[in-house]
Amino acid sequence: MSDEARLAFAHPSERAEALAGPDPLDRISLRDHIVEVEIGAFQAERGVTQRVCFNVVVEVQPLTGPVDDDVDRILSYDRVTEAIAAELAVERLALLETLAERVAERILLEPQAVRAFVRIEKLDRGPGALGVEIVRARGDAPAAEVSPDAAPHPELVYFGNAAIASPHLPGWLDQLETLGRPLILCVGAPDRTAPQVPHRMAQRRIDLLAIEQNAWVLAARDPRCVVVATRTELDWAMRNGQTCVWAPSKIVLDSVDSPSVQPRDSVALAAWFAATFDAQEMLVIGADLPDGADVPLQGVALDQARL
Repeated sequence: MSDEARLAFAHPSERAEALAGPDPLDRISLRDHIVEVEIGAFQAERGVTQRVCFNVVVEVQPLTGPVDDDVDRILSYDRVTEAIAAELAVERLALLETLAERVAERILLEPQAVRAFVRIEKLDRGPGALGVEIVRARGDAPAAEVSPDAAPHPELVYFGNAAIASPHLPGWLDQLETLGRPLILCVGAPDRTAPQVPHRMAQRRIDLLAIEQNAWVLAARDPRCVVVATRTELDWAMRNGQTCVWAPSKIVLDSVDSPSVQPRDSVALAAWFAATFDAQEMLVIGADLPDGADVPLQGVALDQARL
C-alpha cells in the first residue's frame, strides 16, 4: 500500500503529522467518540437513530510559557465534544459532510485552534463503517457565529454563613432548581478571623482561600453542590446541569480586569463575578448588601419561607 493510501485510511492524527509544516503545532485528539443520533438522507434513516463515530484532531498553537498544570491555558477536550453535541442539537442533518463542516467551524472558533481534522463514520449502515473526513484551517472560510443563546445563563446566589448552616438550605436549593437555569453559588469567609499578615498580596490570597474553605463547607451540606475553580469547569458544569460553588482564587487572581473590591467584601466580590456572566441580578440569602455592586442585588431574609 502506498504511503498516500495508508494515510487515507489512518487515524486523523497520522494525517495531521504528515501534513505538518516547518513550524510544528501541538495536537489534541478525540478517538472513537460514539454518539447515537438521527441522521441521513435516506427514508430508512428517518425516525431512527444510528451510531456515529467521531475522530477529531485539533492542531493548536504551542503555549508560550509553562503549562503549570493549568486547565484554563489549554484547549480542553470538552470543547471538542461540546462542539459535536452543539451541532447535533441544532437540527437534523442529512449529510455527514454538513455535520463535519459545522463541527470543524465551531472548533476553529476556539482561540487556540489552528487546524481541525474531522472524521465521521456511520457504524450501522452496512458491514463496514461509512464516513467522511475533512481538514479545515482557521481562515479557510468565514467564521461561523455562535448564537448567544447557546451559552447557558446561570442563576447566581450568595449564601451568608447563617444560610449555609440553616436547616432550610436543601429546600432553598430545591426551589432554585425549579428556575431551570444552571446554579452558581457564592459564599464569603467563615465567621472566624483568617490569619493576618502585613503583606497586602499575601493577605489577599489568604482571604480568598478562606472563602474557598467556606465553599467546601457549603458543598459538604448538600451532595448536589460541587466546588469549582476554573472557567473550564464552570462551562462544563453549567452545560451539564451541575450545581457549582465558586472557589474564587484562580479566577480573581488570573483576571485581566481584576476586581478592585477586596475578598473581605465577599458579596461585592461575588457581584463582580456575576457581572462577568452579564447577570441581571444576584440573589443574596442571609447576608447584608453592600453599598455598591456590579450587578443589582436582591436580598432574602432567612425567615422567608420561600424564595
